[in-house]
Amino acid sequence: MTSDRRSTERLDLAAMTDINSPEALVVMDRDVFERQFDAPRLARLRRLARLPEPLFTDDLDDPALDARLATVEVLLTGWGAPELDARRLDRMPRLRAMLHCAGTVRPQVTPDFWERGIRATSVAEANAVPVAEYTLAAIIFAGKKAPFIAADPQVRRDHGLQISRFGELSNLGRTVGVVGFSRVGRRVVDLVQQLQDVVCLVADPYADPAEIVRAGGIPTALDDLLPRVDVLSLHAPALPSTRHMIAAPQLAALPDHATLVNTARGSLVDTAALERECASGRLNAILDVTDPEPLPVDSVLYRLPNVMVTPHLAGSLGSELHRMTDAALDELERYAAGEPLLDEVTSEALRLSA
Repeated sequence: MTSDRRSTERLDLAAMTDINSPEALVVMDRDVFERQFDAPRLARLRRLARLPEPLFTDDLDDPALDARLATVEVLLTGWGAPELDARRLDRMPRLRAMLHCAGTVRPQVTPDFWERGIRATSVAEANAVPVAEYTLAAIIFAGKKAPFIAADPQVRRDHGLQISRFGELSNLGRTVGVVGFSRVGRRVVDLVQQLQDVVCLVADPYADPAEIVRAGGIPTALDDLLPRVDVLSLHAPALPSTRHMIAAPQLAALPDHATLVNTARGSLVDTAALERECASGRLNAILDVTDPEPLPVDSVLYRLPNVMVTPHLAGSLGSELHRMTDAALDELERYAAGEPLLDEVTSEALRLSA
């Protein structure tokens, strides 16, 4: 491509972008940027915002960015974006919004961020879709005990005793307990309605009971829920108050052969207590998150046939990342048009969420 042609194309792009469009900068890890912003999405970004060079950085502290940061109005952040503390914010006096192209904004926002009246949005709703899908699959597999049977080399199809040692194999008339009526939790409540004669109990002291009922769940206190479930699925945020909310007493309250599914945060579960229950053969587990993450290589959870551990696969990966980018660009379009933002995050809401 000739230099003249490149110059012409830059002029064409400039003409397509309204001079009143916000000036934006993408801030995230380079590999994340390359996976989330393919050619069509970069083209859309250029139509929605003014993008002086560079349009992307993975080092917000680079002194060479001083002039760029002095005029930026919107940051599109993602995994790998740094904390926006006072020192960094001082370099961006015109910053008005951070549109996060991933889930929680907790690692990025600070008291200084909120005090300056900067707005924040998250695409956690888009990221909830694959997590809920994974969770439904885990619940169905837990009903048939499929991961545990597949992991045990001694099990044969014609040996009923060995197959049934993980519990009854069925998805009919199961009771599913959902802890946390979060973005993912409410999707899971909706998805499990596909199972015949399912009973879905939901424990969340902050949720509106009427909303739980409309989704198909039954509001239930955690202590009442635990002894009734075949599958316990966790969807609460990681907060000081939720650390080890499922510990030895809660695990002991679960029925024999119940399955714990955790696609939320590893810190919700007391790992040592879970190791003891699963090693005894009394409980099964499907874990996409752990505490610590990853588990030590010598953790018994890796070696037990009644435990399936996956390395944080439930969230957006592969082509699913484009769904998050599209959601963030939708927010940018609304912001540029002066319309209400659909997925705005406030400091108060963040206090009770992931």
